[in-house]
Amino acid sequence: MPSSVLPYTLYHTDGCHLCDIALALIKQSGIDFQHVDICDDAALAARYGISIPVLVQDDRELFWPFDATQLQEFIGV
Repeated sequence: MPSSVLPYTLYHTDGCHLCDIALALIKQSGIDFQHVDICDDAALAARYGISIPVLVQDDRELFWPFDATQLQEFIGV
């Protein structure tokens, strides 16, 4: 049975212009990801509140600022 969990998660919050830039970069990469608003979870807000946007895969984290090259290295393209 296939897993419904996507391999990457973008932690963000609404109204964050840096998150919008990261989202556009990630969409351009073509990877499957989910985006999670940290404001919906107190633990995520405490962990990532001043660091968003953050792209996560398993225990790896790519913190902003990142560019297309750094994103490609992170996702292994």
